[in-house]
Amino acid sequence: MTTTSQPAVVLLSGGLDSAVTCALATEQGFRVHALTVDYGQRHDVEIAAARRVALAMRVARHVTQRIDLRAFGGSALTADLPVPAYRPAEANPAPGVPMTYVPARNTILLSFALAFAEVTGASDIFIGVNAVDYSGYPDCRPAFIEQFERLARVATRAGVEGRVLCIRAPLMHLNKAQIVLEGVRLGVDLGVTHSCYDPDEQGRACARCDSCHYRREGFRQAGIADPTVYRS
Repeated sequence: MTTTSQPAVVLLSGGLDSAVTCALATEQGFRVHALTVDYGQRHDVEIAAARRVALAMRVARHVTQRIDLRAFGGSALTADLPVPAYRPAEANPAPGVPMTYVPARNTILLSFALAFAEVTGASDIFIGVNAVDYSGYPDCRPAFIEQFERLARVATRAGVEGRVLCIRAPLMHLNKAQIVLEGVRLGVDLGVTHSCYDPDEQGRACARCDSCHYRREGFRQAGIADPTVYRS
C-alpha cells in the first residue's frame, strides 16, 4: 500500500462500483472522505448500503447530502415511471440513452464532491464510473471526466491557487467481472453493496433491470458466487 496520508473525496453510492473504488482509494493510502448523495431516487436501499460500506471501509468521514431531483423528474429513478427490463443490444432497435439515466446526475454529484474537496483540502476525487458496462449514460465516459477535471481546475479557489485537482475514475476501462475480482482482491464485502434500480420493500433486487443484469453477469463471469438477494 502506498501511504500518502492525503485526504480524498470518494463518491459512495452503496453500489458495487463505488465500493470497489473506495477500497482502491484506501489501498493507495488516501484518507477517505466519503460523500453519498440522496438525490430523491425511488428507493433508499442504496443509501443504507452506502452507510454499510462506509462503516466496513472505516472511512475517515461519511457525509450524506440530500437534494431532490424528483422536482425535475425525467428518469425512471426520479419519477413515477416503470424501470425498464434489460434488453440485449441486438434486441433493441434504438438503444439510445435509457430511461434510468438521471439528467446531469454525475455533473451534479461531482460538483458536490468538488465543494467537499475544497473544504477538506483534498486534491483527488474518486468516482466509480465505467465506460464498458455503463448502460449508455453519457456522463460515464472518459470525455466527461476529462472535461469536468478541466472545469474543476478553473472554477475553484483551490484550482486557481495552484492545487492540482484530479478526478480519478479507476474502473473506467474494467468490465463488471474485472470489478468483481478487484473487489475480492481488496477484501471488499460485496454482500453489503446494492445495485438494483427497482428493489422491493424488503430491499430484494428485481433481477430484471440493466443494473441487475450487469451485476449478475459480472459475478458469473468472474466465477464468484453472487451474494445478492433477488426476488426471483
